[in-house]
Amino acid sequence: MRLLLRALAWLSLRANHAVGAAIGRLVFAFSPRYRACLLANLASSRLCASRQGLRAMARANAAEMGKAATELAWTLFRSPEAAVEKVRSRTGWEAVERLRAAHRSIVFVTPHLGAYDVMGRYLWAQLPGQVIGMYRPHKLAWLDEVIREGRGRGSEVGGDHMVPANLSGVRRLLKHLKAGGCTLVLPDQVPSVGDGEWADFFGQPAYTMTLVGRLQHATHAALVFCYAERLPRGEGFVAHFHALETALPDDRREAAGIVNREVERLVRECPEQYLWGYNRYKRPAGAPPPPACAAGKAA
Repeated sequence: MRLLLRALAWLSLRANHAVGAAIGRLVFAFSPRYRACLLANLASSRLCASRQGLRAMARANAAEMGKAATELAWTLFRSPEAAVEKVRSRTGWEAVERLRAAHRSIVFVTPHLGAYDVMGRYLWAQLPGQVIGMYRPHKLAWLDEVIREGRGRGSEVGGDHMVPANLSGVRRLLKHLKAGGCTLVLPDQVPSVGDGEWADFFGQPAYTMTLVGRLQHATHAALVFCYAERLPRGEGFVAHFHALETALPDDRREAAGIVNREVERLVRECPEQYLWGYNRYKRPAGAPPPPACAAGKAA
């Protein structure tokens, strides 16, 4: 499997994306479970005006998710500079420069939109020695080892760019942010029980992590929402940044709702490249029911 990943990495980005798009379309065609989840989540977003438009966007999204999968190998096994060189332009970076000039720590919030590993590489290159990312270890041990090895290349932050999404990882992030550093967080993974709140996401209650708000409240860090848009035909990427000028409220549910709305705003800019096939609306075992369900039971 490592040999296959390395082979994908040494293809040109255009060829890598072509292979990924083909794989994504095949998975969409032959995996009823994946197809049903993708279509249901996309339909509930109300981003498509017609059934025909929904099917067209779903097929485009499947191709983009295939690109994301093969692109991961391309990003992990090439030099850190290779991905950075493919970022053709950026929007909103002046806000990041202004915050760093003011010695503000920053929580970069990047959802599963576009090329999120490329975004990590870009931030590590632009802010060397300043950014630590958080990751959830993969269930497959060999794949987790490959991902950590690839993401750790060129590391300058304590020997590693990444910390695991557990208590020790959060402690390290807090220490790093309080010292003026930055971190990178993916906000749209379903958290464990006790680490989330129910908040609206594209019209449905989604169990949403409260980590972003907790990090900000503990360190007074600024929030910058960002993603790397994938350009067609392997032409590269555009990095987008949007600073949230106001602090999140103390109420964790309200804070989670604001984070979701900011993520929605980014997704609406580039809906074909969002991870619609992920079961974003699942209820973790032991979690309370969403508010609508709780209200229904009470009645």
